[in-house]
Amino acid sequence: MAGPAVRAEGLRKSYGPRMAVDGVTLQVRRGECFGFLGPNGAGKTTTMRMLACLSSRDGGMLEVLGLDPDRDPRRLKALLGVVPQEVNLDLELTVLENMLVYARYFGMPRRLAHERAMELLRFVDLHGRAADTVVRLSGGMQRRLQIARALINDPEMILLDEPTTGLDPQARRLVWERLRDLRARGTSVVITTHYMDEAERLCDRLVVIDHGVVVREGAPAQLVRDEVGAEVLEMRAPESDAARLAAATSPRHVVAGEVVLAFGDDSDTMRRAADATGITWEMVAERRATLEDLFIVLTGHSLREGGTG
Repeated sequence: MAGPAVRAEGLRKSYGPRMAVDGVTLQVRRGECFGFLGPNGAGKTTTMRMLACLSSRDGGMLEVLGLDPDRDPRRLKALLGVVPQEVNLDLELTVLENMLVYARYFGMPRRLAHERAMELLRFVDLHGRAADTVVRLSGGMQRRLQIARALINDPEMILLDEPTTGLDPQARRLVWERLRDLRARGTSVVITTHYMDEAERLCDRLVVIDHGVVVREGAPAQLVRDEVGAEVLEMRAPESDAARLAAATSPRHVVAGEVVLAFGDDSDTMRRAADATGITWEMVAERRATLEDLFIVLTGHSLREGGTG
């Protein structure tokens, strides 16, 4: 039986005095969609670069598809598809030419490359734009072309670094659909993201990473249930009373100035507890708990805030 798609133990990477990845240990199962969730600067992209043979590690053990990226990068790259954050397409070439040029890196015969390219352009709904130059495509189309190009070698695993950053909602959903299709076909998918909804919709499992350290690992819904609960009560109260209001409302809470986030399984019970304090408070929102709340509970700050890792 094949081993895990990725196995890392004590993975480390620093840039001068800054520790970007600090002892990461994880496993990615074959055929699953696995996510790295965290704010900008948390260490997600650095980890992905090590998986993709684009950056050597400073310490720890790393195996990707049974190979060491530092010792056998050539063999490993033939098994991977990589979609970086930045657009790295040849803008002056046509959509089809981008596909065919990339196929040559893998030594594919021209006829096979053309057949494979058109098949993949149909997969990402770009077959009608094959003759257009890339510069004429929208941002969402360019992202889909990057995904198609990364699949030209029929990889066992595809790595996508923040695949939908900057895309409009419709383009994001199209990318999500294609990633779900890939997973259904048995391709291992690894993504980084700082979008909670993206991680919740796509990932079978994920790690929450902050300052280069994995703070939790598991299935998204289970992590939220275990660490946060089902519901969140957002309240506002005088800053002098906020901590007392939070403690009386729920044992799981976060206080930031006048704002109180109380976490639990029953918002009605939390609301009654808040009323019983006699503190004057204002309801801001009552909602379902999300991965954003999980991150706040674990790290004390929002996913949208930057980290130093």
